[in-house]
Amino acid sequence: MPASQAATRGPICAVIPAHDEAPRIGEVIRRTLEHLPALVVDDGSSDSTAEVARAGGAEVIEQRPNQGKGAALRVGFRAALERGLEAVVTLDADGQHDPADLPALLAGRSAADTPELVVGQRVFHQMPLVRRASNELGTWLLSAALGRSIPDNQSGYRVIGRRLMGAMLESRDDGFAFEVEMIAVCLREGWPMAWVPIRTIYADERSHIRPLRHLRDFVAVTRRARRIARGAPLG
Repeated sequence: MPASQAATRGPICAVIPAHDEAPRIGEVIRRTLEHLPALVVDDGSSDSTAEVARAGGAEVIEQRPNQGKGAALRVGFRAALERGLEAVVTLDADGQHDPADLPALLAGRSAADTPELVVGQRVFHQMPLVRRASNELGTWLLSAALGRSIPDNQSGYRVIGRRLMGAMLESRDDGFAFEVEMIAVCLREGWPMAWVPIRTIYADERSHIRPLRHLRDFVAVTRRARRIARGAPLG
């Protein structure tokens, strides 16, 4: 077996979708490897993301052209399932997820009911104002639509079990709705979920959220999530 594939042998690995993150991904990988092997899905980067990731010790799958985070995660899920992994941890390549929180997330999966999905729960009041408002409104809308409290639906820092990975291969969403769909699928199938507090990290990057457009899109995502939770298929 090539050394790059050997890196992901074991029951759990980290799956890191990445697009043009060469300046940041090396440090993310270095700190992730202190806890788990890492698989990077390079989603059509135009910079040296793939090369930096390999040099840092991660396995890299290159996806061309750029297809979006949902598609990149499906590539990582498929690879994990093919290798017999029991779960993956997903985290972003830009440094907004602290690898030091990995043990706490993994401990969340070790609960008696073995949650199929463990979500890293952020502290909204520590976010920039626009992000805070967007997340708080989205949390309220989705919780109301699904009939149960969903403390954080957009955090990409997650532990995802085999059953959920397999189910998500049927999704065709490549954007933020993909992560909302995971929650809806767990509700549809009766699989347990858990939320674990994580650090909330934001630098000085400019938000790309457009409030009215984001609200319109999220309302549509919420309606679809409710249909899925009530039994509708993903595809």
